[in-house]
Amino acid sequence: MARDPSMKAVGWARSLPISNGVKTARDWTREHLETLGWERTAPDLMDSVVLAVSEMVTNAHVHARSDAQLILAWDEQCLHVTVHDSSPLLPEQRDAGDTALGGRGLLLIDALADDWETRPCPRGKDVTACFQPPRSTKG
Repeated sequence: MARDPSMKAVGWARSLPISNGVKTARDWTREHLETLGWERTAPDLMDSVVLAVSEMVTNAHVHARSDAQLILAWDEQCLHVTVHDSSPLLPEQRDAGDTALGGRGLLLIDALADDWETRPCPRGKDVTACFQPPRSTKG
């Protein structure tokens, strides 16, 4: 995306029902990252963001048993990916054994994102991950 001196931030939001939200979240995220040109300039980062989104939305559906709201905000330095769900319980890293089928979601997000945090909200919680592209892809 060409650098526009007037642009400070751009964002998108989408509600994702528990019934079919994860695939929709991945596809929707990929489409918006393509508008930033990341499929050309940062394809590996784009894949990391899509994988993190998939994990974050899955966590909202499975652990919070709620629909999820996905918000992508690009401020020309960082892509902030936020997933909101209706559970007030903050996620905790679990010690997943070698044979466990799950329990590695937060480890995965920690490995993919530059930074992440959870925050309680009046009607649930937000989990936000930040992804910073290499300097050459920020324009």
